[in-house]
Amino acid sequence: MQDLTLTLVQADQIWEDVQANLNHYEEILSSAEKSDIIVLPEMFQTAFSMNTSLAESMSGPSIKWLKKMAADKQSAFYTSLMISENDQFFNRGVFVFPSGEIVHYDKRKSFGLAKENVYFTAGSDEKIVSWKGWNIQLQICYDLRFPEICRNRIKENGEAAYDLMLYVANWPEKRSIHWKALLTARAIENQTYVAGINRVGTDANNFSYSGDSKLVNALGEESLLPVHLECCQSFVISKTNLQRIREMLPFLSDR
Repeated sequence: MQDLTLTLVQADQIWEDVQANLNHYEEILSSAEKSDIIVLPEMFQTAFSMNTSLAESMSGPSIKWLKKMAADKQSAFYTSLMISENDQFFNRGVFVFPSGEIVHYDKRKSFGLAKENVYFTAGSDEKIVSWKGWNIQLQICYDLRFPEICRNRIKENGEAAYDLMLYVANWPEKRSIHWKALLTARAIENQTYVAGINRVGTDANNFSYSGDSKLVNALGEESLLPVHLECCQSFVISKTNLQRIREMLPFLSDR
C-alpha cells in the first residue's frame, strides 16, 4: 500500500486580489518538494469574501491556474473558490488531478454568521475522491462542525469509505480552540487521517487568522504547522499504519 506525501500550504491571503494571490502561491510553491497532494486554504485566491462579482466559471482563470500548477508539479491540488454556475454561486472545493481532470465538492454547511447562506448555494452531496490508492473525503471549513455529514463506515467490500479527510478553511483565531479540537475529534471518531489547512494574517473585516493548520492521525496524534506564520510543509502518511490502527481498534465495524 502506497504512502502519500501531503503538502499543507498555510498562507496569508490578499483581500479580493486574485492575481496577487496566485502570484503569492507560485512564490511559496517554488521551493516545495515533490508531493502527491498540495492543499491551499479556502477561497484561495480571494479570501473569505461574500463579493460574488469575483466568482468564476469552471473554465475561468483560477481553474486554469490550478490545472497548470497540478501539471507542472505533477501533484493533485485541493482548495476552494467562488464558482458561478446556472445563475447560482457556490463555495466549491476542487480536487485537480495532474491530468487536468477535476472532481468538485460544494460546501454543504454555509456559515450563517457571515451570511454565506445568503450569497452561496449549499451543496447536498458527499464527495470522496480516489487518488493513488487512497480514498479522500473533501470538506470545507464550517463543515467541520457537523460530524453527521462525514461519518466514515465500512463498505460491503470490508474497506473503510475513506482514509484521509481534507479541510480547507478561513477559520478566525478567536475560535481556534474549536478548530483544533474538532479536527482531532474527526480523526479519532472516523479512524482516518485528517488535514486541516487554514490561512494566516488579517482580512478586510479585521478578523485575525492564526493558521493552526495540522495533520492528525487516527489515534489523534498531531503534526502541527507554526502558528501565525506562512509555511509550506510536507508530511508522509502511511496506509499500512492506518490499517494497523483499524485492526487494533475495530470500532468502525461496530458502528
